Amino acid sequence: MNFDFPAIMVAATFITGIIWAMDAILWAPKRRAAATQLAQAAGHSGVAVDEARDAVLKEPVVVEYARSLFPVIFAVLLLRSFVVEPFRIPSGSMMPTLLTGDFILVNKFAYGLRLPVLNTKVIPVSEPQRGDVVVFRYPKDPSVDYIKRVVGLPGDRIGYFDKQIYVNGEPVRQEGWETYIGEGASSGMTGAKLRTEYLDQAVHKILLDPSRPGIEGEYVVPEGQYFMMGDNRDNSNDSRYWGFVPEENLVGKAFFIWMSWDGEAGGLMWQRIGDGIH
Repeated sequence: MNFDFPAIMVAATFITGIIWAMDAILWAPKRRAAATQLAQAAGHSGVAVDEARDAVLKEPVVVEYARSLFPVIFAVLLLRSFVVEPFRIPSGSMMPTLLTGDFILVNKFAYGLRLPVLNTKVIPVSEPQRGDVVVFRYPKDPSVDYIKRVVGLPGDRIGYFDKQIYVNGEPVRQEGWETYIGEGASSGMTGAKLRTEYLDQAVHKILLDPSRPGIEGEYVVPEGQYFMMGDNRDNSNDSRYWGFVPEENLVGKAFFIWMSWDGEAGGLMWQRIGDGIH
């Protein structure tokens, strides 16, 4: 089951905020007036009067929780919607750049500030560059987040033949042909080979399986859309299979690994913590 976390956070912020505001405007003044009347009727101070007055002034439990939780929920909503959001890598489609079990941070304002839930861009900042590692909502099911590398920009003609990317007819430079050793559970990928790819300013490793045929073809990227591919080229469900990613589906740019957990390899992978994503 997929939970719409942004919608839940917006609803929680709205509910706790309304309860807190209603108390401040309507209910708290009534409690203070009742406490004043109680003190005047008693005509003197005393332990019993003070206890009764405190009982009258005491906030209802729901108001107390709303007042305590609203600032926290609101701060988390702002941080997650406009600044940075954590994600966990669920598959090996971005190996060797990202491994299953990596916990990453995504820059939410890299491609413009968007309203939560509505995903409407309100402040443009910049556009994705070829080579960026991007989290986006899967076009076939927007409730699911994907992470891939931007290969094609709007208007580009992208070709993929014999495990080689072509951008507007020009082959993307590749170097090396190393045997993949891997880290943790990923080291079990026997036969896989590493190459260094130069995708504009992005220099990164890709993973290829020489014995496995891959889907090939040429694609023209429509305006306002992007062509995405995984770095694990022969094990990635990407734009070669399901098409382009609309600009409004972009979530943000991945930039940092803050934790990495591989249960099959014994747990925490300390050597990956703190790595940047390129």
